[in-house]
Amino acid sequence: MDPGLGAGSGEAPVLAYIGLGANLGDLALTLRQALRSMAALPQCRLVAVSGAYRSAPIEAGGPDYLNAVALLHTTLPAVALLQALQLIELQHGRERPYVNAPRTLDLDLLLYGQETIDSAHLTVPHPRLCERAFVLHPLLELAEDLRAPGFGALAAFLPAVAGQIIERLPLSLSDA
Repeated sequence: MDPGLGAGSGEAPVLAYIGLGANLGDLALTLRQALRSMAALPQCRLVAVSGAYRSAPIEAGGPDYLNAVALLHTTLPAVALLQALQLIELQHGRERPYVNAPRTLDLDLLLYGQETIDSAHLTVPHPRLCERAFVLHPLLELAEDLRAPGFGALAAFLPAVAGQIIERLPLSLSDA
């Protein structure tokens, strides 16, 4: 087992897909710093990062977002991973004044292996996973045949988000 994944813990690593987004501040710098923070989490290894995508806010105002998806191997339980991601958001000044408010950093646990979780604190797969072009495009860039529990093949949802404004940028975030 990879020592960065908690050797001796007895836990098999899980593939976790994390959505990253920001629309306030230095967007690329913030996402790069968040990726470095995720890579430094105990029991986690950053495996891959999608390209960067610019997208218009959905059901909200404010500037365009910079989005990406990261793939982690982790032995952290899903709730512990979510708590670690929320701490990274707080370290970047994340506030939640109202639903869909502009944000300095948004980290969403999109998929946690093939698990389905529905609790007061966490829903996996992410409930709007298949409704957002800024999630589907970078996810499928990392794994074009990706399937999600309860949804099936994620590529099948691309036509439903075809009208959403999204642009892949010639910007690398993977220097984390």
